[in-house]
Amino acid sequence: MIKRMKARLMPGAGKAAGPKGRFYRKNLILLLVVCSIPGLITGALVYFLAGGILEDRLLEQHNEQIKQRAQSIDEQLTNLELMLSHWAFDSKFDYTLGNRDYVQQFEKARDITKTLLVMQGSNTMNKQVGLYLGGDQHVLFGPEYGVLQGDGQAEAYEGLLQSDKVAYWTQVAFDAARPSQKELTLVHYVPGGSLHPFGALLIRLDNDKVSDMLRTMTPGEGGETYLMQDNGELYASTSGNDRNSEFVSALNEAVAAESSNKGSFLFRFSESGMTYAVSYGKLSRISDNWTYVSASPITGITEPVMVVSKSIVVVSLGALLLAAILAWLASRSIYSPVNRLMTVLRERSAPAGKPDCEFTWIEREWQHLHRESEELHAKLSEQLPHVKESFLHQLLQGYLADYSEGELLRRMERYKWQIEPGTHYMVLYMKLTGIANLEGKFKYGDEGLATFAAVNMMEELAATYFEQSNTINFHNLAAGLLIIVPEGRSYREELHAFSEAAMQAFNQILNMRATIAISPDTASITEIPHLFEETKHAVSFRRYDQENQIIDMEQLEEQGSAAAEPAYPFTLEREFIQALRTGREAEAYELLEQFLQALSSAEAKEMDVQQGMLHLLGAVQHAIMVSGIAPNRLFKGANRYEQLSQIREPELLLDWFRGMIAAPFLRELGERTNAQVKRQIEHAMLYLQQHYMSDISLDSCAEHIGMNPFFLSKSFKQVTGKNFIDYLTGLRMDKAKELLRESVLKINDVAERVGYQHSYFNRIFKKLEGMTPSRYRELSQAE
Repeated sequence: MIKRMKARLMPGAGKAAGPKGRFYRKNLILLLVVCSIPGLITGALVYFLAGGILEDRLLEQHNEQIKQRAQSIDEQLTNLELMLSHWAFDSKFDYTLGNRDYVQQFEKARDITKTLLVMQGSNTMNKQVGLYLGGDQHVLFGPEYGVLQGDGQAEAYEGLLQSDKVAYWTQVAFDAARPSQKELTLVHYVPGGSLHPFGALLIRLDNDKVSDMLRTMTPGEGGETYLMQDNGELYASTSGNDRNSEFVSALNEAVAAESSNKGSFLFRFSESGMTYAVSYGKLSRISDNWTYVSASPITGITEPVMVVSKSIVVVSLGALLLAAILAWLASRSIYSPVNRLMTVLRERSAPAGKPDCEFTWIEREWQHLHRESEELHAKLSEQLPHVKESFLHQLLQGYLADYSEGELLRRMERYKWQIEPGTHYMVLYMKLTGIANLEGKFKYGDEGLATFAAVNMMEELAATYFEQSNTINFHNLAAGLLIIVPEGRSYREELHAFSEAAMQAFNQILNMRATIAISPDTASITEIPHLFEETKHAVSFRRYDQENQIIDMEQLEEQGSAAAEPAYPFTLEREFIQALRTGREAEAYELLEQFLQALSSAEAKEMDVQQGMLHLLGAVQHAIMVSGIAPNRLFKGANRYEQLSQIREPELLLDWFRGMIAAPFLRELGERTNAQVKRQIEHAMLYLQQHYMSDISLDSCAEHIGMNPFFLSKSFKQVTGKNFIDYLTGLRMDKAKELLRESVLKINDVAERVGYQHSYFNRIFKKLEGMTPSRYRELSQAE
């Protein structure tokens, strides 16, 4: 609705209020015509400047540049000619070169090679300086000594000795396999001045360096520069265009049409539609003349100026046409601000007929809009606390980490926080404890309700201690408090006083205890999430009892270094695990309670107890695996470590460990033990039946079947219903009665057969049967 109100108040929005007046039309047309005239004049001036003066100036500059660069190229080539001529008359290259065996006279060959290397390094354009000696051997120093083997190479070098000139420039393809790759070469016969030369000094120029040299005569991109002998035998180009290409042929025709040997002109190539500034001239070489031609495109420079000038003219004409159209469409009273405002307000509610007074009508509409604006602001104020709380949740949880300091500051100011330069921020983290206490007003499952009540108390108290503060409800017996304080003042006393008051209220009203951690202050909003995490972690340093505690992070490090490390009850851990392994449930639960009490000593902190219980859980899981039980199957894939790390109350810790860890293990162990024990007892019974006549004891039988004697006695009673001695005695008595009835063995022999001494056998037999063995035999035989 706010956006809709802004749109209504935009000047010029909506329909026209009525027909436009003559004054406005005349002035609008005059204004637009006056504005268009400078554009037309500017466009015409730019067009004529670009079409005439600019092109002439570019052509003049191009000609001056090409003259200077052509002179530089001429000097480089002249130096090469003078150098080669000088060495050709040197005594090293006399007639004695033709009658030597360079394999035997390797020192002479080495001297020639050194000289050629000096010549080759004298100019960067030199690709190779060589000495060719004609004759039968076709010796070539290039610059190392060698003999030409292939006919193609020998023919190429022999062709150089067929000229009637002592020194000349030529283009030769020295590689017979690539005849198209010709190199610009300077040749001078040796010995210098001889009527019968037998060899030649050669300077083969690097084609790339020659192209780079010519490219200095091509200002700009997309141009062309080339050298060509007047007889057409020699040709070199910067772009690689063939001498017979359309562009080069067109340039040659244009240059030939000029009357002088050097000059410049504008050339328009019809194929591409581009205009070039062309400069040409002559270079005098050894007994020959070369023509250089340089063509640089100037269309790229002049065309944008021409386009701009034409655009200015077109825009000016268009503006003039637009002025006429706007004058025809414009409103008679558009110049009136009152009429524009009425046009905007009419979109909202059109008046019934023409209003008597425009200002009265505007005032009435403005008051109505003002009331709507106040209603919107009231709704925004109602929703602002929820928006601020949502923003704080995202900030503290680190979801706004990608925002910069400035962006976070602007968002906080948008949500009506008063942020002044030098403002500092502090965080409090509160954790309630004692919900498992039977005397409390809340029970397990009421965490959200208890947290809600605590947050309301914190809000009321914070309003009396701090100018700007906001509480955050985490709904899990925890809450946060962001405090905004000005720079240059310490709020530590107020923070401690607030914490004391809050904990007293929690004790009296909620019957619960609280731990409050106080963070250091920071001047950066982006540091608040890190500060919150550190403060939240600091709560784990609370002493593990049910008393109120204030943890000031500025004092935490000093207190932590002075506190003694709690001792871990390893003995209770071993006894507890042993009780679990042997199935002693009641004893195991009693040891577990003693273990937690030992961890929760007066100096123990929450994190110490938590780490101790996690360590115990790991030890129990190891015992479970040693017993052959998979923890994942036993716990159905649940992450017991994560569940344990979320529990803070001692009573809840005990209940959780009993129900989630000990009980499943004992149940699984009992199920597995019953079947296994039954098989072992059956094995023991079979052993007794086979060896009852021997001296058998509980220990020997237990050792035989691999069982603890105490556990064997207990299990034997559970499986057979009799204890071990009674079962063995009954087995022996049954066998003794059988021998007394069916054999004629003496009483002593019968006693030995069933594993008894004679005197003891008589006594035990009479005790169990009520008569002596002799009497039993007499009665059995009589029957």
